[in-house]
Amino acid sequence: MGVVEMKGNTDVDNVAKVVIITNPQVTGTHFPSLDQATAEKMEQSFKTFIPPTLSISLHRLIASLPMQQAPAGVQLNNDPPKIFVGYRPSILLNVDGEPALSEVPKTNLKFVVNTQWPLFFDNGNSTYYLAVGQQWLTTNSLEGQWSPAKKLPPEMSKVPQDKQWSALKKIIPPPAKSGGVTPAVFYSDKPAEVILFDGQPVYAQVPDTQLTYATNTDSVVFVFTPTQQFYYLTAGRWFSAMDLQGPWTYATPNLPADFAKIPPSSPASAILASVPGTDEAKDAVLLAQVPTTMTVKPAEAQAKVKVAYGGDPKFEPIKGTSMAYATNTQDKVIKVGDVYYLCLQGVWFMSPNPQGPWTTCTSVPQEIYTIPPSSPVYNVTYVTQSTNPDGTVQASYTAGYLGAFVLGAATGAIIASGSGYWWPPYAYGGYYYPYAATYCGGYYYGGYGYHYATPYYNSATGAYGWKQTAYGPYGSATRGAAYNPYTGTYARGASVSTPYGSRSAAQAYNPYTGTYAQTRQGSSPNAQWGSSYVSRGNQSATMGHYSTANGTVAGISGSQGGKAAGASTAWGNTAVGKTASGNMYAGHDGNVYKNTGNGWQKYDNGSWNSVSLASSERRRRAATTGLVQAEPPTIALVKAAITVPAKADIIAPVEVRPPKCKTCKERRRIANAAHRKASASSKLPVVQGEADGAVAVEEVEVVGAADNS
Repeated sequence: MGVVEMKGNTDVDNVAKVVIITNPQVTGTHFPSLDQATAEKMEQSFKTFIPPTLSISLHRLIASLPMQQAPAGVQLNNDPPKIFVGYRPSILLNVDGEPALSEVPKTNLKFVVNTQWPLFFDNGNSTYYLAVGQQWLTTNSLEGQWSPAKKLPPEMSKVPQDKQWSALKKIIPPPAKSGGVTPAVFYSDKPAEVILFDGQPVYAQVPDTQLTYATNTDSVVFVFTPTQQFYYLTAGRWFSAMDLQGPWTYATPNLPADFAKIPPSSPASAILASVPGTDEAKDAVLLAQVPTTMTVKPAEAQAKVKVAYGGDPKFEPIKGTSMAYATNTQDKVIKVGDVYYLCLQGVWFMSPNPQGPWTTCTSVPQEIYTIPPSSPVYNVTYVTQSTNPDGTVQASYTAGYLGAFVLGAATGAIIASGSGYWWPPYAYGGYYYPYAATYCGGYYYGGYGYHYATPYYNSATGAYGWKQTAYGPYGSATRGAAYNPYTGTYARGASVSTPYGSRSAAQAYNPYTGTYAQTRQGSSPNAQWGSSYVSRGNQSATMGHYSTANGTVAGISGSQGGKAAGASTAWGNTAVGKTASGNMYAGHDGNVYKNTGNGWQKYDNGSWNSVSLASSERRRRAATTGLVQAEPPTIALVKAAITVPAKADIIAPVEVRPPKCKTCKERRRIANAAHRKASASSKLPVVQGEADGAVAVEEVEVVGAADNS
């Protein structure tokens, strides 16, 4: 037995959260029980087993990386959106700016282009008609009262003849019985949000804190008991008020300390990624910096480019710079000097003419990266491009391109969605050209991965889509579809949730990168599970996970045969390959270790010998953490344990029992602190995989209590 260190090139798929590793290379081996000549032969033999492609979970990799200082926060606008509160079925009719009306051919009707709802205007009686589910509502003023429409204008029967309105055929004329409650309508022409309760608010206590949270709403609402202050989370930002009706103020920098004390086992813990200073927030910031890379052939890429304008191209200056941006197109066209640059689906192109023809950029002017956050084209500053030796172009972008920005606070950085700035849209000839969303959702970290919550006030600016949710006393059902013009990604999905858990399914395809991903996820009050698949060309990977309040166990296998598994718990992280000899680990010292359940053993000259840390070493480890009240647990740093040859399989999930006493809780706290400290000086993780029985497992830190408590 021995240890192998490896390196390779990485390609991250941020949709499926998978890291694909190509060109893996052995950088070092150590077989302590073999002489030099035999060890060299073993190294050469092992190299023949390495597959050309390996893959690991991105979350697994992020969890094993040492914490780094967060990048400087972006100067975002954190003014609160308009916040409505409802206690019965309600909708938000969000019109992006002044209503932009477009004629319905061969009728006296017009429809409002810049809203996410089917909204029509009858010139004959100056009345608006709104389709909601299986019924129609009507009003003479968008800001006025809405009432059920018992009949529609006769010309409305012609509307479904247009393909974009074909779905309305079922409700024209209005059904005699709609079968639903008439919803309240909240209208806004600026970014807005609805906190929708199922009846009067119901709150639950968060253990070990002075916080309660609302349980009968999809919104995130907390109350800090000592002050009776309300705290509301949307788009990664916290707002507070003494009354749900407002006024609301930005509150992220001033959150009560109890928010960071929310136990991971609490249903409320999903918001920890939005609480400055928490490990979840640090992980979210780190994940937002992971780039999505694409390698494109210049000639093929530029042949697909076409930019459509509403009339002749129109440009406005970018404040604080000498550049200008196109206002009457949904694409990001920027004028730098006498050259026009286009950022389309994460790839840069250039042309001497705003209408093309376009050429794939080999590099991007540095001036573009000085565009301020207040500009509607700021997100393109997160896209970089370079030329490979073979003539192909490598483009990459991070989360900022999709509207997720690092927001700094005195206690730590978090991820905020949307810049917070609003720009009036451009309408021309019946077409609507919106800018990037002012606020565009929120990221929540739920143990294994990130969950994206679409807010009510996302009026399809930046990412076009629709979402419908039906609420009832036994849960909710949601379906939706969306198209993101930034990346060209289409997605559709459906989910259902009840008091006993939820199930969801979704799939997405990006025609520009050729990446397809599908996922099936589910949750219950105390666990969540699921599986995902991602493919890019001839490379693919599947992965699975199981999570509870005690931790996560995940496994992954690649199309080239690689297998490995890892566990992340409150006690630390592990990675393991299972062979005929049991579960083994690799140490930084080049030795192979295993845990018998009663302690650690080291493989030495064909046999296993018990090992333990000296008392002086224990005291030194405790001193480095600043915690000396209790004896710290054993800490083993591992790389990649291998057996050649041996058959490997993914290990079965093992339940990690929670501590039952204060001493165990203290040891767990010390273990986590020591793990963070050790991570700061550890090497980056290496690849994991399996081929013909050879197992390589990523470098991680294993933290376990010495007496198994």
